[in-house]
Amino acid sequence: MSYSAFRTADKTPENLSRRERLNLQQRDEILQTALKLFSEKTYSNVSMQDIAKEAEFGMGTLYKFFNSKEDLYKALIVLMAEKWHHTVLQALEQERDPVRAIEKCITIHRELFFDNLPFVRLFYSSAYIHLGPVSERDLHKFRDEYLNKLASIFERGIKAKVFRDGDPHHMALALYGIILTFLFQMNEDPAGYRKGDELSSVKDIFLKGVLRNGEGNQDG
Repeated sequence: MSYSAFRTADKTPENLSRRERLNLQQRDEILQTALKLFSEKTYSNVSMQDIAKEAEFGMGTLYKFFNSKEDLYKALIVLMAEKWHHTVLQALEQERDPVRAIEKCITIHRELFFDNLPFVRLFYSSAYIHLGPVSERDLHKFRDEYLNKLASIFERGIKAKVFRDGDPHHMALALYGIILTFLFQMNEDPAGYRKGDELSSVKDIFLKGVLRNGEGNQDG
C-alpha cells in the first residue's frame, strides 16, 4: 500500500525525503491494520500489541506515531470520516442541477456504506467511546461543512423555483437525519440491505416533500 492510499488525496509534498515517505507509509499501514482489527474484534478487545503483530511492526514503531491505543483510534476515526466527507462533497460539486445533487447525495452514502463496512462498524461503535475535544471538533467541522453545502444546494433550488419555499438549513438537517437513520439501520443488517436499493425510498419520500410539484426527477 502506498503512503497516500489511505488518504482522500495525496497531500504529501514532493520534496519529502525517502525516510519521511517511509514514515507516512508505515503510519498508514498501522491505521489500516487497526481499522481491520477494531472492526472485527471491537476497540476493547484489541491491544497495541495485537496491532503491532498484525502489521508486522515493532511496538516502538507504533509508539513513534501514536501515544496510545486511544490516540490511534481517534486518528483513525477522523481520517476515515474525512475521507467519507470529501468523497460526498466532491460528488455534490459535480452536480449543478439541485435535484440531481440531492439524489446523488443520497446514493453516494449507500455506495460509501458498502465500500467501507469496517469503518461503518467502527464509527457507530465510537458512539460509546469518548473521542475527546480535538477529535470531536474535527468531526463537527466535517458535519457543519456538509450541512452548509446541502443548504446551499437547497437555496439554489429554491431560487430556481425547483424546491418549495422554506429554510434551506432545515431542509439540510432533515435530509441529514434521514440518511443517518437509514445508515444506522443498515449497519444492523448489512447483508439484508445489500440486495435492495433501500435508499431509493429516501429519494421518493424526501424529494416529494421539498419539490414544488411533488414529483421526483423523472430522468434519473
